[in-house]
Amino acid sequence: MNISNGANDGMPRQSLSLTLIAMFALLLSGCGFQLRGQTILPFETLYVPTSSALTVELKRNIAAGTQTKLVNTPENAQARLVFQQDSREKVILSLDSAGRVREYQLRSTVAFRVVDGRGLEFLPLNNITLTREVSFNDAQVLAKESEEALLYRDMQTDMVQQVLRRLGAARAPEATAVSPQAPGSPATEIRQR
Repeated sequence: MNISNGANDGMPRQSLSLTLIAMFALLLSGCGFQLRGQTILPFETLYVPTSSALTVELKRNIAAGTQTKLVNTPENAQARLVFQQDSREKVILSLDSAGRVREYQLRSTVAFRVVDGRGLEFLPLNNITLTREVSFNDAQVLAKESEEALLYRDMQTDMVQQVLRRLGAARAPEATAVSPQAPGSPATEIRQR
């Protein structure tokens, strides 16, 4: 017969759970896990043109996840985000024996750079292309159209996150410019401040 007064019944269980929590915390910190905090951008103000759903979502993420202030005019911005390309396309991947489409590839491409007011680059031209494959069935046209819209939306969210990571890696433009020189003459630097 086991007689216990109940005073120490919780102690071994409590110390075991504390030990397991501590081991789990050590395991997470050892593998490099870290909650995503605010992205630090190298400019205080940024102009992002509103021309697509991608830029609207990007502006929302910049406002919520960075200290950078968004401005409405490029003249008031320390840096300007310039989009060279923002496109979506649908490419046929495979056909069946009757020549009907069986698979598509969805592509989303963005090309952008970040410049300051003088045209110097914080970030040179970057190209990001995301792809997703989607099967197609003539009997499920409406369902496949909905799936395609969801995939494009998912790609847009991924694209925004990649653009934000690249913006966080931007560096302030060099404060020096090399003046044009005659062949054979030494290079001269002009410091601009």
